[in-house]
Amino acid sequence: MIELESYLESFDEEPGYLDWAAFGPLSPAVQAESAADAELLGAGRRSGIGLVAERADEARALLAELLGSAPDEVTLQPSTSYGLMHAMFGLSGEVLVSAAEFPALPVTARRAQDALGRLRVRDLPAPGTFVTPEAVRDALDDDVTAVAVSLVDYRTGFVADLAALRDVIGDRLLIVDAIQGFGVVDADYAAADVVCGNGYKWLRAGRGTGFARFTPRARERIEPVLSGFAGMDGEIGAPGVPAPAPGAAAFAVSGIDALAAARLATAVREIRDVGVGRIAEAVRDRARHMMALADRYGMPVLTPRDSHAGIVALSPDPQDAGALAAALANHGVTATARGGTIRVSAHAGTAADSLQLFGDALAEVSSHRLVVPAPAVES
Repeated sequence: MIELESYLESFDEEPGYLDWAAFGPLSPAVQAESAADAELLGAGRRSGIGLVAERADEARALLAELLGSAPDEVTLQPSTSYGLMHAMFGLSGEVLVSAAEFPALPVTARRAQDALGRLRVRDLPAPGTFVTPEAVRDALDDDVTAVAVSLVDYRTGFVADLAALRDVIGDRLLIVDAIQGFGVVDADYAAADVVCGNGYKWLRAGRGTGFARFTPRARERIEPVLSGFAGMDGEIGAPGVPAPAPGAAAFAVSGIDALAAARLATAVREIRDVGVGRIAEAVRDRARHMMALADRYGMPVLTPRDSHAGIVALSPDPQDAGALAAALANHGVTATARGGTIRVSAHAGTAADSLQLFGDALAEVSSHRLVVPAPAVES
């Protein structure tokens, strides 16, 4: 097992980078392995091409370890959305999903409904709230065949309780968009039937490193309607059109980007060797630190204190929103501003200097707030 300190020291992004929920700068190990594999592909030797191609199997095996599944349940995808499209377009019945989720879930579900007509989308009521077991229980009936949810809410960092959701939904399928938590949240993936993610955020693997896990139960109920030649059970050139391959391999369209698979394998191995639990605690520690700074300077926090990952959402007063965005930029802090909310997200290796810059920006906004004097009391 790699020492946690060695992992933390591998973070070499510029001070002030607090936007891991949007993009994760590539790790030094990923950069080095990517360069070495690109050199092998550049040589044009069949042996080198074959070595790089083997990284796909390596990535699937490592992902299976973290997901607690068999490698044949895992398929590599170009992105999270590709995996979700395989799941939604292959579903029948009714899927319960909140319209407030990141569009990868509700938009994909609607596209499947409109294209094929065998899936119906039911909006989870009160979309402004978190997807809790209680909210899901209240929305269930016999028509619902699947529930789709984000492991981590992209707006606030709220972490869904997968085990509790499983208890509530019974034998319905549970489809999870895990991109904002995979590798940095110690989740119970055994509760899910489909898990989709991507390595370009918290895994530090770059884009094109998506993946999906389909359990045997999911494969019984989800038809691989988007299965392409890469997902067929047969050789290229065989007569007729072969059936989809057994296992999650059926949920593939085309050939795999070997360099992307190599980056993903490298990143997942790092996470596996350090331990997700240790990384998750370090991520939560940074988030707690940012919440404490927000509290110190009177900045409202939307993120729940009892169930969060690396995302901290700030909800400044309208008069502070522009000032905070400007102060963060002026202090060299990279964050995401969306709809009046400021989202900051720190990784396990986010150093004290980045947190200091964040605190300095908050202090600046706090010091310039208008103080409205209390009305005079007539004697």
